[in-house]
Amino acid sequence: MDNNFLNRLFGLKGKVVLITGATGQLGQAICKAYLRAGARVIGTDLALNKQKMLKSKKIEYFTMDISDSHSVVKAFSNFYSAYGRIDILVNNAGVSCFEPFLERPEQSFDWVMDTNLKGTFLCLQNYVKQAKKKKQKANIINIGSIYGLISPDYRIYTDCKRVSSEVYGATKAGIIQMTRYFAAHLAPYGIRVNCVSPGGIYNPEHPQGKDFLKNYSYRCPLARMARAEEIAAGVLYLSSGAASYVTGHNLVIDGGMSSW
Repeated sequence: MDNNFLNRLFGLKGKVVLITGATGQLGQAICKAYLRAGARVIGTDLALNKQKMLKSKKIEYFTMDISDSHSVVKAFSNFYSAYGRIDILVNNAGVSCFEPFLERPEQSFDWVMDTNLKGTFLCLQNYVKQAKKKKQKANIINIGSIYGLISPDYRIYTDCKRVSSEVYGATKAGIIQMTRYFAAHLAPYGIRVNCVSPGGIYNPEHPQGKDFLKNYSYRCPLARMARAEEIAAGVLYLSSGAASYVTGHNLVIDGGMSSW
């Protein structure tokens, strides 16, 4: 086996990676994946969950409110002062609301829009500003969702109150489109922008309802929900040299759910 060849394609050792939403289920899995790949990780979240913070000399955690421009500007300035560069940005942070849409308060709608769509934009904007100022290469991976592509099948939510909302899907569709937009506009600067859109992810700590799992598995060609590390694998691929000619792409990792 040619290890040098594999390292050229997939090597991430020594890369500095910023991951938003780092203490959530998917964020934690992404952090673990980059650490195992030898990267240095900057993990951010609005409120850090100490139980979800990984113990490693190669990861540091910081609070950042991605929906607040002042918080984002200050954080990125501090990160570049401390680390000198950020090779990869993973825009993972996201929220949703679960009231019936006829009862949706405006505050819930604004909260999801401000976090998912505006927050992704603010992080991307400030990252690119810093990278261009320092004339450094940059690589961006956004996290979308299959619900940015298809509508939820409400028939599977028989014992699950967390029914995916219209505003969540709308923001994820917006993130997928922003990925294409910025891939085209940032290509002249050598900046790649891609997206990963996961299907449903099984949560072993707080399992979804038995009927939901049964219904989801029946609806999904691979007959199960995803594991968080399977989504993280796609993120690592898009940030590696193996994807050097990939930009503007939305990598759907959903077990075939969106193929029906």
